[in-house]
Amino acid sequence: MLVPSFSHSAHAANWRDLGDSLLQSDPIYELLSRAQIIAVVGLSDSPMRPSHGVSAYMQGQGYRIIPVNPRIAEALGEKSYRSLLEVTEKIDLVDVFRRPEYVDEIVEQAIELKIPAIWMQEDVINERAAERARKAGMFVVMDRCILKEHRARFG
Repeated sequence: MLVPSFSHSAHAANWRDLGDSLLQSDPIYELLSRAQIIAVVGLSDSPMRPSHGVSAYMQGQGYRIIPVNPRIAEALGEKSYRSLLEVTEKIDLVDVFRRPEYVDEIVEQAIELKIPAIWMQEDVINERAAERARKAGMFVVMDRCILKEHRARFG
């Protein structure tokens, strides 16, 4: 009986490849691994608001947070912008803390800026805007909390 042999290093490489393919099959993991700059539309400067707590957590995990809210000057130590169109830095991900009826305009701005992904927080559901974003080639997450999804994947 012939038994195939392989070195320990080859075996370890196979497991590493398997792990890589499993991680690649989780697009949210991939998105959160690659994104560095997150524009948060609707970020509040009040620590009592969910947008502030979620963004503070993400900032604590090493992401650069760019507040987008015309009603505040800054949040979490970062200058706030009136709209996505005013942000001069390259944005990797837009996180939306606005009511669903405002998402269409946010998606249009994100498409214009060629931002690769948009994340609509829990209870932010706008199928029309999501479909528009997908057709423009954006990765879309809808009705999910970025903090919960990050914790589930990265601890």
